[in-house]
Amino acid sequence: MIDIKNKDEILNAIIDLLEKEFELPREKLTPDAKMFEDLDLDSIDAVDLIVKLQKMTGTKVQPEEFKQIRTLSDIADVIHNILNRK
Repeated sequence: MIDIKNKDEILNAIIDLLEKEFELPREKLTPDAKMFEDLDLDSIDAVDLIVKLQKMTGTKVQPEEFKQIRTLSDIADVIHNILNRK
């Protein structure tokens, strides 16, 4: 579980997760990288990512919160909001 609330730290944790768990090259993992178009993640990968983020944050991530996500920066924003409402 992460104990960070700064968006940059959250983004770095997400990038580390994607690099390690999804074996994506770090140079592709930029804040503006689009999950499906740039990183070639599919819907199963997205569900897997949500599960891993839930473990990482120790909180439940609502599917509605992920419907608007397109980029890694969007993910960091959602996680930031979740961590700061606790």
